Parts: sequence; structure tokens; C-alpha cells
Amino acid sequence: MTGGWRYRIASVLGVVSLSVLAVRLANVPALQAGFAFVPVIGHLPFEPAYGTEFAFEAATTALVMLAALVPLYKPRPRRILDAAELAARRVLLACIALAAIGYFDYTYRLPRATLVVVGVIALVVMPSWFVAIRRRPRGEAGRTLIVGDDPDTMDDILAALDGGVVGYVSPPSAYFGADREPQPAVPASADGGRPETLDELACLGGLSRLDEVLVEYDIDTVALAFAQPDRAEFFGALDACYEYGVTAKIHREHADSVLTTGFGSEELVDVDLEPWDPLDHVMKRIFDSVFAGVGLLVLSPVMLLIAVAIKLEDGGSVLYGQERTASFGDTFRVYKFRSMIENAEDAEPVDDEENPHITRVGAVLRRTHLDEVPQLWSILKGDMSVVGPRAAWVEEEVELESVADDWRKRWFVKPGLTGLAQINDVSSTEPEKKLRYDVEYIRRQSLWFDLKIVIRQIWIVGRNLIGKE
Repeated sequence: MTGGWRYRIASVLGVVSLSVLAVRLANVPALQAGFAFVPVIGHLPFEPAYGTEFAFEAATTALVMLAALVPLYKPRPRRILDAAELAARRVLLACIALAAIGYFDYTYRLPRATLVVVGVIALVVMPSWFVAIRRRPRGEAGRTLIVGDDPDTMDDILAALDGGVVGYVSPPSAYFGADREPQPAVPASADGGRPETLDELACLGGLSRLDEVLVEYDIDTVALAFAQPDRAEFFGALDACYEYGVTAKIHREHADSVLTTGFGSEELVDVDLEPWDPLDHVMKRIFDSVFAGVGLLVLSPVMLLIAVAIKLEDGGSVLYGQERTASFGDTFRVYKFRSMIENAEDAEPVDDEENPHITRVGAVLRRTHLDEVPQLWSILKGDMSVVGPRAAWVEEEVELESVADDWRKRWFVKPGLTGLAQINDVSSTEPEKKLRYDVEYIRRQSLWFDLKIVIRQIWIVGRNLIGKE
């Protein structure tokens, strides 16, 4: 984005400056005297801060405000009311955080009266600042870039837009040597030709130039037009949109691989690039780390017993490693306690009751879900989360995608140890039903929702351990 970094710098400096200003105003004697006439809260005492004490109060406020207002630092085009509403909600969150800090024995916490005044001032000045510096939407579409390799989808997108398309970016790369003539980056249609509407559309380069094109042409919106993209192309384009604050859209008829928002009559629908609030990301990561760390510590004796039982049964390896699909199509290696005969895996999902390769110890481990305890290490490393769509085996992923067309919608969050599908006893043998549960989780996800799923999973494991149905 043109001015993208200038916007980020201005937004951060503005938050710091306005936070310090709010604390300074809250310590003005005249304002403190007037506060005493405010009904209900006017009795709260002030503790005027000077010198080092003021510096620490201002620094505390600025740091908390900076953290709370993170979603506003990306230069995304916003309307006045949208920018003001988001800023106001994040300021309220910051005030709650500052109030919570006040309960600790922290020498330079904000006195309650100061916090009230700072909160009121911030609720006025912060939204005003972000409204003043916001990037304004350019009509319905603004400056749109088409990214993809499917000419038919591109044609549909062009038909849905009323102009404003600056060109397209498509694999393969548009870089050519001096002795070569540029070739059309968009492949021919199935009938051997190219839609006429694309002939006048400029090719701005290959996917390797996407970041440069977004900045150089000040792009507001990217319309995705991939036919059969690989993971790096498709989710790399989405990641670039997220990084540069660009709205990503896709044609309604070609939206089977992404999580979309908006169900109106428009032909182009928004891609949900950020299903989680950034603060929720932080809280979720803290929860994951604590859960995994405590779990590994508490269950270490049980893990030792399981290892001995597996070794005694057939003398084979204790752990079983497998490549799984992570968020945005990446892969990682996950380890479980081996529950099957070695080298008996199959990409086609099979119910445990019908799988002849499961060992006697493995049957118990699977019924109680104890075979998955080593995955706590993957959670601690950050490859997985406690709650999320179950990570599918890379080779199994191909089978599942062929059955459930929207399967890639699960890739928008980290895979989890448990999830909405798991607590409802839905496995990969029912991919379409499993996908519905996974997408519902992505849309409803929150820390509280995660806690409810974890509690339910612990209840199921406990019930299985004592042998009750």
C-alpha cells in the first residue's frame, strides 16, 4: 500500500501520544476539581502524579492502549462509523485491562478516578484519531487486482465489477529474459481461446511480485480467480492480502475453498482473512501453552505406563509419526502413541470397529483418546492448538477434498487436539458432516467456546475410562 508504513507509524505514535495526553489531562487540578461534581463517581479520590510516578502511569496506559488497538494498525479502507466503532470497542477493552492491573500490588497503577477520566478522554480522542488517518474506501470496489489463473473465473469477476480493475497477477511469473517476448500469463480456456474481456486487461506480473504490485498500484481489493491452486499460491495470496490490509474477495460461484463473510445478493463475497480477534489469538496461545505444559507434567507417569504396555505387546516402536496439514495448508509432523500394527496405515478413513490393524493396547488408547497425549508437545511448540479442526494426514487430505468440496475452509485456523466434530463423535469417515462442524467452530470460536469444548472432551474421556456409555 502507498503510505502503508506511514499509516502504521502514524497510528502507533498517535496512540502513544494520545495516551500520555489523556493521563496528563487527568492530572490537571482544574479537571480534578470539576470531577467532584459528577454524580455517583464524583466521590472517587484522585492521587495526583508527578515526575517518575507520572511517567510510569503514562507508560502503563500507553502500553495497554497499544496492545488493545492492534487491529487498527493495518491500513485497511474503513468507513467513518466502522473506524470509530472499532476504536471505541478496543479502548473499552483497554480500560478493563487497566482496571484489572489496578488489583495487583503495582506501585504505579492508575487510581480509579484517574482511570475513569483517562477512559472518557480516550473514548473521544482515539476514535477521532483513527477516523482522521483512516484509508477511505474508493466506492464499491476501489482499485481492484485480480489474482489467479482461471480465465473463466476472471471473466465472471470482471462482469460483476463496474470498473476499477487495474490488472491481474497470475502464475507463472511474468519475469522474462531480454531475449524473450512476454507471453500471456493467463492460460487458454478449455475451448482453446481466451475470454475477450481479458485481452485489454494488463498482466502486472507473477505471484512472486504480488507484494510489490499491492504497494505500487495502491490496491484496495484483491479478487481471487484460481482454478486448481497449490497451497503456496492460494494461501500465499491470502497472506499477502492480510499483511497489506487489502480486502480479499471471491466470486460466489467459485467460493468452495475459502471461508467467506456476507450472504447478500452481491456476486463477489468477502473472504474472512481473520476469523479471530488478535487479542483472542494471544489468549488462546496462553491457554494452549498452559494446558499443554500442565498436561505433559501431570500425565508423564501415565505416558510411561503406556509406553511400557505398547512395547510389551509386540515389541514395536512406541511412537508413531505422521505428516499432518496445518493452518493455511502448511504441514507439520505430529506424534501419537502407536495404536496399530506397524506399516499398516491407509489413506482411506476407516472406523475403528472395522479396522483389523488396531492392537489390543491400541484399542484401549483410542477409546480413551490417550494415544493423542504426545500431541501436547505439538501444542506447546505452536504447531497445534488445544481446540480446532482435527489435523488430517496429508495423504488422507486428498481423499477428503475429493468428497467434500469446501474442505479447505478448515485451513483458516490451527488444527486442534479436540474440536466440535470430535465431541460430537464425527470422524473423517463422514467428511461432509465433519466439515460442517469444523466450519461452525471457526465461525463461533472464542476462548469461552474453547473452554466448553475442552470440558466436554474431558468428560467424554473420563466416561470412557470408567467404561460407561
